[in-house]
Amino acid sequence: MTGGHRRILVVEDDQETAGQLVEELTASGYEVDLAANGREALSRGSERDYAVITIDRMLPDVDGLAVMRELRDDGVAAPFLIISALGEVDDRVRGLRAGGDDYLVKPFSFVELLARLEALGRRSETIAKETILRVGDLAIDLILRSASRHGKKIPLLPREFQLLEYLVRNEGRVVSRAMLLQHVWDLHFDPSTNIIDVYVGRVRRKVDDSQAYPLIHTIRGVGYCLRAPG
Repeated sequence: MTGGHRRILVVEDDQETAGQLVEELTASGYEVDLAANGREALSRGSERDYAVITIDRMLPDVDGLAVMRELRDDGVAAPFLIISALGEVDDRVRGLRAGGDDYLVKPFSFVELLARLEALGRRSETIAKETILRVGDLAIDLILRSASRHGKKIPLLPREFQLLEYLVRNEGRVVSRAMLLQHVWDLHFDPSTNIIDVYVGRVRRKVDDSQAYPLIHTIRGVGYCLRAPG
């Protein structure tokens, strides 16, 4: 895994095991976030773009398999590595059928863990990253043509999705009205209408209303910019 693809979410309720994983993975060059229970995993897993999510099956509140199913339903495409003391064949099969991409039985060798993470990370780079675009807590699925924010689906019409996709692909850049006309409407001239402002207003209401922070910003006299804070 390279660059931004080295961030991992570790879901583990045992403090000693969690501490060891975070320490050793960090020493191996990964950026590691930790979730101590299922509810925290659901929140963190839908907020960031992780290369791999490692998850314990037996969590104190929401079962690990239920966490995987819900994150998958929310459009999270990161591979899941299940780490569990439940090592029978039926346990492994149940975990893989529930959405896991690999299964590692406790106790395990850290060298083997690293090898499995690298393999899953390569899959994450070549597949998931190509189909899911993220900015902050916003995610758009290029295959399903759907969008969600903090895991909540955003109802978008086809043209609204095209507009949002173009803004996301140009994250942090100022996009002019002329650029939107050309790339979203395939118009190479200004029809002297307020169609851009109307559509951006619709998308902004759907994406930003009732959220912790706005993503779509108006750059007065120039156009628009989609960016997350910080």
